[in-house]
Amino acid sequence: MIPALPTIVSRLRLKQLRLLIALDEQGSLHRAAEQVFISQPGATKSLHEIENTFGSELFTRNSQGLEPNDLGRCVIRYARLIHSDLAHLREEMVGILQGQGGRLSVGTIMGAVPMLMRALGRLRQKQPELSVEIVEDTSARLLGLVDQGRLDLAICRSSVSQRPDAYDCLTLHPEQLTLVAHPDHPARAATKLELTDLSIYRWVVYPTNMPMRLLLEREFSQCGLEFPRYPVETASTFTMLSLLQEDPELVAVMPLAVAEFSEKFGMIRRLPFELQSRSEPYGLVARHGSTLSAAAQLLLDEIRSEQVSG
Repeated sequence: MIPALPTIVSRLRLKQLRLLIALDEQGSLHRAAEQVFISQPGATKSLHEIENTFGSELFTRNSQGLEPNDLGRCVIRYARLIHSDLAHLREEMVGILQGQGGRLSVGTIMGAVPMLMRALGRLRQKQPELSVEIVEDTSARLLGLVDQGRLDLAICRSSVSQRPDAYDCLTLHPEQLTLVAHPDHPARAATKLELTDLSIYRWVVYPTNMPMRLLLEREFSQCGLEFPRYPVETASTFTMLSLLQEDPELVAVMPLAVAEFSEKFGMIRRLPFELQSRSEPYGLVARHGSTLSAAAQLLLDEIRSEQVSG
């Protein structure tokens, strides 16, 4: 039985987490002990204490050394996260003391990538020592990272959450969408297209229940058309662009800002079709009532200024 959280917190030490990471890297108690600068008997005792703390064996002992079991791999993964968080904590503290720099973790959905890049470009000119982590994912996954404290801010839709009131949200602007295809798509010469014209082709679509997937389903339904059978589903910008490059007959819906950027480099072609539905606005999201770091506040200010000037 896994002990209660207060028991684990009271017993576990940071040096023990370093040992777990070293054991995973080295696969040997002797080499792991050398890596963290303790004796082998000390490492043996420490590992025993760790396993007692969690109430379970974390490693399988064999002739080759130590190999983490399923529970061990789980504990090691979180040990790495804690170690990484401490490194980030130090970076941010150094930035605060120096009056500059620091660290920023921000998430974004695909359609907001160009806007985020512009804001970060301006911010990094003012704060060249700022360390930035960018995560591109779906709104639901980004909100999960915000909940866990892994992201300072996320540009996404809080409405996909069952608890939208758990977030503070600065509404930005509706996401304009467009249909795109390979530059040599068979419909490239058309001056105007109807959805009926495009329904005969294969499609790349967003996963079920994502806002852009729901919008596309609504478009097909309003036209009395069956949604494309056997589509390729992805939420990845790179995967979508790669698929469009490989198959000249594919069609996809994409945020206009991303489509314009990709078309500029000849990767895709926008199709002459106007979507009737409008996409829900996204926003800059943080945990409700949380205090933003200095770097996150600066990014918020940059995005606000772009909204005002735009």
